[in-house]
Amino acid sequence: YAYLLWDITQKGYEKKRGKLLAPYIPQIQGVDPSLQIDNRIQASSQVVLPGTKHNKSRAANTRDERFRSDLHTEAVQAALAKYKERKMPMPSKRRSVLVQSSVEACTPPDTSSASEDEGSLRRQGRLATSTPYQGHGHPAVEHWFNRVIQGSSTSSSASSTSSHPGGRSVTTTNTTAHAALNANATATALADLMAHTQLDNHSAPPDVTGLSERSSLHAERPQVASVRGVSRGYNHQTSVMETADGVPVNSRVSSKIQQLLNTLKRPKRPPLREFFVDDFEELLDVQQPDPNQPKPEGQQMSPLEGEPLGVVTNWPPSLPAALQRWGTTQPKSPCLTALDNAGKPVYTLTYGKLWTRSQKLAYTLLNKLSTRNEPLLMPGDRVALVFPNNDPVMFMVAFYGCLLAELVPVPIEVPLTRKDAGSQQIGFLLGSCGVTLALTTDACQKGLPKAQTGEVATFKGWPRLLWFVTDGKHVVKPPKDWHPPIREASNDIAYIEYKTSKEGSTMGITVSHSAMLAHCHSLTQACSYTEGETITNVLDFKREAGLWHGVLTSVMNRMHVISIPYSLMKVNPLSWIQKVHSYKARVAVVKSRDMHWSLLAQRDQRDISLSSLRMLIVADGANPWSISSCDAFLNVFQARGLRPEVICPCASSSEAMTVAIRRPPEAGVPPPGKAVLSMSGLSHSVIRVDTEEKLSVLTVQDVGQVMPGALVCVVRVEGTPYLCQTDEVGEICVSSGSTGVAYYGLPGMTKNVFETIPVTSSGLPISDRPFTRTSLLGFVGPDSLVFIVGKMDGLMVVSGRRHNADDVVATALAVEPMKFVYRGRIAVFSVSVLHDERIVVVAEQRPDASEEDSFQWMSRVLQAIDSIHQVGVYCLALVPANTLPKAPLGGIHISETKQRFLEGALHPCNVLMCPHTCVTNLPKPRQKQPEVGPASMIVGNLVAGKRIAQACGRDVAQLEDNDQARKFLYIQDVLQWRAQATPDHPLFLVLNAKVLLTIFLMPPWIKMLNVVPNDVYMHYSHANFLTSLPLKIYLQKLNYIALKNFHAGIDLIATFYGCLYAGCVPVTVRPPHPQNLATTLPTVKMIVEVSKSICILTTQAIMKLLKSKEAAAAVDIKSWPMVLDTDDLPRKKSPQMYKPPTPEMLAYLDFSVSTTGILAGVKMSHAATSALCRSIKLQCELYPSRQIAICLDPYCGLGFALWCLCSVYSGHQSILVPPLELESNASLWLAAVSQYKVRVTFCSYSVMEMCTKGLGSQTEALRLRNVNLSCVRTCMVVAEERPRISLTQSFSKIFKDLGLSPRAVSTTFGCRVNVAICLQGTAGPDPTTVYVDMRALRHDRVRLVERGSPHSLPLMESGKILPGVKVIIANTETKGPLGDSHLGEIWVSSPHNATGYYTVYGEEALHADHFNTKLSFGDTQTVWARTGYLGFLRRTELTDANGERHDALYVVGSLDETLELRGMRYHPIDIETSVIRINSDSLLHLLCLICCFSFAPPNFIPPPSAVFTWTNLLVVVVELEGSEQEALDLVALVTNVVLEEHYLIVGVVVVVDPGVIPINSRGEKQRMHLRDGFLADQLDPIYVAYNM
Repeated sequence: YAYLLWDITQKGYEKKRGKLLAPYIPQIQGVDPSLQIDNRIQASSQVVLPGTKHNKSRAANTRDERFRSDLHTEAVQAALAKYKERKMPMPSKRRSVLVQSSVEACTPPDTSSASEDEGSLRRQGRLATSTPYQGHGHPAVEHWFNRVIQGSSTSSSASSTSSHPGGRSVTTTNTTAHAALNANATATALADLMAHTQLDNHSAPPDVTGLSERSSLHAERPQVASVRGVSRGYNHQTSVMETADGVPVNSRVSSKIQQLLNTLKRPKRPPLREFFVDDFEELLDVQQPDPNQPKPEGQQMSPLEGEPLGVVTNWPPSLPAALQRWGTTQPKSPCLTALDNAGKPVYTLTYGKLWTRSQKLAYTLLNKLSTRNEPLLMPGDRVALVFPNNDPVMFMVAFYGCLLAELVPVPIEVPLTRKDAGSQQIGFLLGSCGVTLALTTDACQKGLPKAQTGEVATFKGWPRLLWFVTDGKHVVKPPKDWHPPIREASNDIAYIEYKTSKEGSTMGITVSHSAMLAHCHSLTQACSYTEGETITNVLDFKREAGLWHGVLTSVMNRMHVISIPYSLMKVNPLSWIQKVHSYKARVAVVKSRDMHWSLLAQRDQRDISLSSLRMLIVADGANPWSISSCDAFLNVFQARGLRPEVICPCASSSEAMTVAIRRPPEAGVPPPGKAVLSMSGLSHSVIRVDTEEKLSVLTVQDVGQVMPGALVCVVRVEGTPYLCQTDEVGEICVSSGSTGVAYYGLPGMTKNVFETIPVTSSGLPISDRPFTRTSLLGFVGPDSLVFIVGKMDGLMVVSGRRHNADDVVATALAVEPMKFVYRGRIAVFSVSVLHDERIVVVAEQRPDASEEDSFQWMSRVLQAIDSIHQVGVYCLALVPANTLPKAPLGGIHISETKQRFLEGALHPCNVLMCPHTCVTNLPKPRQKQPEVGPASMIVGNLVAGKRIAQACGRDVAQLEDNDQARKFLYIQDVLQWRAQATPDHPLFLVLNAKVLLTIFLMPPWIKMLNVVPNDVYMHYSHANFLTSLPLKIYLQKLNYIALKNFHAGIDLIATFYGCLYAGCVPVTVRPPHPQNLATTLPTVKMIVEVSKSICILTTQAIMKLLKSKEAAAAVDIKSWPMVLDTDDLPRKKSPQMYKPPTPEMLAYLDFSVSTTGILAGVKMSHAATSALCRSIKLQCELYPSRQIAICLDPYCGLGFALWCLCSVYSGHQSILVPPLELESNASLWLAAVSQYKVRVTFCSYSVMEMCTKGLGSQTEALRLRNVNLSCVRTCMVVAEERPRISLTQSFSKIFKDLGLSPRAVSTTFGCRVNVAICLQGTAGPDPTTVYVDMRALRHDRVRLVERGSPHSLPLMESGKILPGVKVIIANTETKGPLGDSHLGEIWVSSPHNATGYYTVYGEEALHADHFNTKLSFGDTQTVWARTGYLGFLRRTELTDANGERHDALYVVGSLDETLELRGMRYHPIDIETSVIRINSDSLLHLLCLICCFSFAPPNFIPPPSAVFTWTNLLVVVVELEGSEQEALDLVALVTNVVLEEHYLIVGVVVVVDPGVIPINSRGEKQRMHLRDGFLADQLDPIYVAYNM
């Protein structure tokens, strides 16, 4: 028993010394008395609190004394002092969010508590102490200050503060100045100590989110790009730094990022062994316990037996028999007195009245309620009791009426609204119990929510109920010959008590008649109840101790109960003490909350005496923090007649009922005990005594002896219920006749909880009697006293260590309040993220609290919990006042709060996530092994029987020599030939939204404005225009001309060919968006500059746009080259047309913004242009009689080739649908496909998305308009990315009803080095889909898995490889060939490869490697172009058109876009897909678009810690389509899902408005541009969260 402090210790000696010296040590002004005085005394009956008699009245935000321990407060302040002052980056909010969140809830919240036992009352009052020990604390404080001044650190195994460097210590020259310490030095030392507890956040850097006005949003997203080799002159930024990559960084953002990095660089505690090594082989590593952790050393405990139940003569055989006895023999004896909200007695129920009224109700229920002439209720049926907490009389009548009628009462709370917290679970309980009738009062029924019919509304999840009012006029007097059956107590169910589990589910605990009787018997014996005693009950009379003492045992013993309603306690917290005084009550049943509230109000009442009390039963004595309320209450009310031995804490649970209770003093029991335990030891379930000198301690009081007739033991919490050792904490189990019997309708859980068989270490059962688990955690101390240290419901097992939610709440409250958080409204719970529990703290913030103060409090709470409990907090959230869900009797509904947090429905106003601090079980970072040489790889593949991953399309070599190939070498010659050979053949058909299928039908070729409509001149028209200009001097051969056309149409095509005939190199440019000039015009300017264009050809409308005032704001008008209007054409013919000397001459430049945000122009020669057209013609079987529909942007890549080149080359008719037209008529493209019965059509992802979203609900209307897509054989999505399977599948499913074949939709693949590598075409097998392991992909490996496997990722083949194209998969590092199904870079060799990048300053050499590279081994002769995309080839079982096995190419993603994190390669699209899948009904309509990227912060050197493996920070940007108040819900959801699915910690979460994430014309996100915008502070985000 060494761990209980009975004798005097050094600390006790110091206190006694302090008592003597107290009058001679001056008070320190301006310091919290709780820091001056150490208030604990080791003797059990002498407990004092700070003595500040003449203090001014306490402020409104009085500290929550129930969770107060001055020692604990001291510990927290000392722990905070050890933290180095360091700034954390404060989250950034847009001004509108700040305003809304602070004004949202101006009404002060219900100041009730964080659980039923956690209330605080805001009253003007003070805590006065009338104790003879007022000077006690000073020597202890002096001793404390000496230690601070000497700089001696508190070395404690229980505290982790020593692991945090930088704790400042104050040193003095005279270290022996113990006795000579004067008041000034003390004050200085304390001031210094307190200074460290303040985090200097008031000098936080400016907000990262510029609070500038929002720019208006438009349909088209901004397209801005960075250019290879060009300085970015268009950003107009001030104070810009650059990263190593040349990315401009705004100093405001960078300062916050730097703060974040400073917090991340802090050396953490060594991590636990990882749970698993996340590797290809999926090796799971079992967590190894810390060898230094404390282990239990005692012997195995022996079961503890309570005293035997005494034999009572004349004891009634059942509870109804007791009621009958007192109702007939003592009818005038008072049974229950009910009070109103003013504290006046409104009704006293006598035993006679209770008996007769219960009889009436029983008779009515059994005989007067019927359906179809059959009685509604039969004996044994369950009946709901719905009574308010201020009407105990009607409840008692209804309860005993049900017992007399042999019905089973199920008391529940009154539902106030249709969406009460936990209401659905109560409904589930009622449904499972088969409840059809609910009893209630008239007043209560009138207050229930009503349906439109006037009947009581059906609550969510509830069964259909018949409501019966039990007031007098509704019940019938039974005939004289009717008597209720009074039987002996049996094992039949007497009543069902509801209990809410930790997860929020509600279970019904069945209590038999015999158990109810036995419990009354044992309570009577333990509490020495006698007939006629008066008892004051402050608890809920419907369940637990309030029901057991105030409704059941009281009737058994003919006691008089004074019932104090909760509503009266809120108005007058002293009411129960006044009733004890006025009724001379012998017993009071309260919770520590009630004692605490009365302390705050006790000054209002002087003339009260508690001398009549012989027992003050503290029902929540099992809460370890109730000791502070007990001590404080005794300290104050001892002067008013309260004897110390009267306070009797008890421990109980719904399952086992009363487990232990401290006996009244006349029972001859040992004196009460206290234990001061190390929190560190408790976290390992080990009991270790701790001197109160140390920081992390928990002081607990005993809850007395076990109940009479009960057998108690302590078993291990997890696994087989082995008996604990004597110094080990476990779950207390009880075997007695007075416990609950089962969970109603849940046999599996019943067996686990109510039929546990504890076993010894050798595996033998300790008894043949089953035990009931109590869900109380504790141990048995000396003198057979039971000590409770927590509950299973509040248990949080983090990294193998156990923490109690109440302890964490106490630590949070010990951080001195700053008047901005409601103290009683704090919820602590754990959520499971990445194979471990993570602690979440949620508190209600006062409406007048400033952002900085709130953030400061949050950061100090994190530090305090880290120091005291050595555990990190995963998330700390502040919500607006009065928004947390309430439990029935006040307090916070913890499970509902947790559910809202997980669903993203909490709507916090402040969030601080700390995943870097507390997630220590990430998989080991990948250590890259030395690469195997390419030769070894080939040999290895050969040995393994794998072929080299190489594939090619149809061979086109035999076509090269014939005349047609030579004739078709130049595209402009083909046009000229067609114009002469087939002048009347239509090539193009342009549609627009207004007049369907009628505009620009060109019978004889193209009608060009003022050109004669003779197609022979079509190829002359623009050549005339260019060569006849007086500017011809500038337009020398191979000069570059930028072509811009607002509407994609015929003008662009004609102008393009005009340039070729004039010998100029055309550069097609997307025109700027008229509503978004600021972002789209700089891109145009860049292309014009980079391409060195000397002239711009455009339409009149765009000319005006370029010279408008809005355009001038973005780009200087004078900086444009010459701008010519194509609408104004000359009639003069050109004398001659330009003929290129060789096919390798440059034909046109293709500029495109890549997905990485880089603007790259590639050079296309005449030979490559013709080869491209030939490949597409062969693949799609294009010939003059065919029609294809194209809904693509015609400015670059394959879209340009299909729009401008292919029809001229192959002679087929192209139906052109500009994508812009779909914004006004979404069905235009599909209607055209249907009307013209098109077999082959091309579109982009953005077009497909527009159709899916815009027409998803209109398929029936389209069908009625005869839109039929059964003609479509191939619908190809033109893309430069991994196929978006979810989108293509959605498209196929939606339009299946219109006849679209699910096999028709496929994708193409191209890139900058080759715009068309794969294209499905008309022949060959359907595209295949494989499933790969996403974890293996991170390691650059391909592992095929089955559909539905965990971590599986579907990949669809990107069409068939084009004729003439050869593809090989190469290792990115060694440039050697890889085997089949191996991941590597896709290399391509083809006649239509581009010949190189076009850059201004001749940097072609820099990227020559992209276009002209060779394998390091194997076929070292072939020249390949590197696509920059990762993928793999796989030989399938399918057969190609040429009869050989088909090779499928799977594109995984762009190499430039991949994120290198923790040594692994991540593809942003995978992370984004996970975030989009966040499964929350409340957020489904909110997530508009997700984008993620990473960046290496400037000047960042990772610390030399093995834990810190980041060199890049992962940033996730989310577009929010909902209210700005919902923005903060996303922070935790995004962090959780990325951790769970990718084992990555998100560094920054940015929530922005819809339309902020830039996308290019193909619908692809430009992540690098978004990154630049974020770093340059240009996003104007709604919220930015920096995860610690």
